[in-house]
Amino acid sequence: MYLARTDIWYLERFIWLIAGTVVLGGTLLGIFVHKYWFAFPILAGCNMLIFAFTGFCPMAVLLHKVFHIKAMCGRDQEQGGHCCGQR
Repeated sequence: MYLARTDIWYLERFIWLIAGTVVLGGTLLGIFVHKYWFAFPILAGCNMLIFAFTGFCPMAVLLHKVFHIKAMCGRDQEQGGHCCGQR
């Protein structure tokens, strides 16, 4: 079983938080407010597929460049550990 670190906030964790909020919020708003809100979870899903195939994530670029949030993989590799907290 894989368990991610929860003692600190890092880039990948913020990405999952934002993606989950967009998917859940867009779905609920689409059900209860208006069907056009379903565009948000669709766009989030497209972004996840783009990342899976290309490795490019616009939200990660924004969070890293604007808010200076560091990736977990970069932190662990600098300290001689394994990527994403796997030991």
